[in-house]
Amino acid sequence: MQPSLRFRLPTFTALIVLPLLALPLLALPLLALPLLALGGEARADEVKPELWDGQRALAVITELLRFTPRSMETPGHQKTIDYIKAELAKTKFNAVQEQRFVFSRDDGNRMAITNIIARLKPDDPHRIIVATHYDSIIKAYRDAKKPNAPMPGANNSSSGVAVLLETARVLSELPEPPTGIDLVFFDGEEGSISMGAGDPNFRPVGSAYFAEHLKDFYPAKMPEKAIDFDMVCDRDLHLKMEPTSLASAGDEVKKFWTIGKELAPDAFEMRPSPYAIDDDHSFLQQAGIPSFIVIDFEYEPFYNTTQDTIDKCSARSLEAVGRTLVKYLYQQ
Repeated sequence: MQPSLRFRLPTFTALIVLPLLALPLLALPLLALPLLALGGEARADEVKPELWDGQRALAVITELLRFTPRSMETPGHQKTIDYIKAELAKTKFNAVQEQRFVFSRDDGNRMAITNIIARLKPDDPHRIIVATHYDSIIKAYRDAKKPNAPMPGANNSSSGVAVLLETARVLSELPEPPTGIDLVFFDGEEGSISMGAGDPNFRPVGSAYFAEHLKDFYPAKMPEKAIDFDMVCDRDLHLKMEPTSLASAGDEVKKFWTIGKELAPDAFEMRPSPYAIDDDHSFLQQAGIPSFIVIDFEYEPFYNTTQDTIDKCSARSLEAVGRTLVKYLYQQ
């Protein structure tokens, strides 16, 4: 990487409405709100973002670190896929699909890539993509002492996976959000040789393929927006608005940051970052989907070293991001 709420009356509405016809007309407005509350979707003011638990999210990161190294074509990579799918199976995001393909590298080697897509309200044509990547780099190339050692990747990339899995759990306990949601776990964000910025020809692979094949998942209508999460558990979390995100989805960025500033004022800064960042959201932007990234790229001296470990992560930082996301998803 580089530096309207809609309510639906239940099927038994007629059993309730018919007796109401005998009531005085003045009484009907008073009864309207309880009737609407019978629908399956929550009002934005009913959502409780505090259900999102930072300790649970930390536990996800701890579990993922057990599979290190998790770079492509390692046993830990497949264990990560299996773990994500098993956790999703416990939630309402149990309509899970895998997008598998083979990527041919410049050196002639072929890499198996797997994107994971989990859908809530799969029949709703109005959809939001909430994305992250789960692959990690093959070695801690920026580590001054151990550049060839496996990189744990607590922040890069486990934190994004933790945000999505804990969000899946929380949304499964709440009434349906007003739009369909697709959780997308991208593979190959660190490039075809799993080295990220350590590869001079670095380019995310999984999200590029996904963006080129959007019709496989959205044959009739494109997603209305997308959010990408990466490196969001830093204890000293400072989230700035990324410039390409502002250009692509400025109103959505400002909405997300306004919510974040209310819930976690120390974590969200209402100003742009000084540089653009290429990440999975970039390919969604190029495909015409208004997309933005939530990332704290300032992670020195731990970035892509052996020191990217669980002790650098904070439950409070994860809650700042996750609770903001939950509230945002119900304000569509």
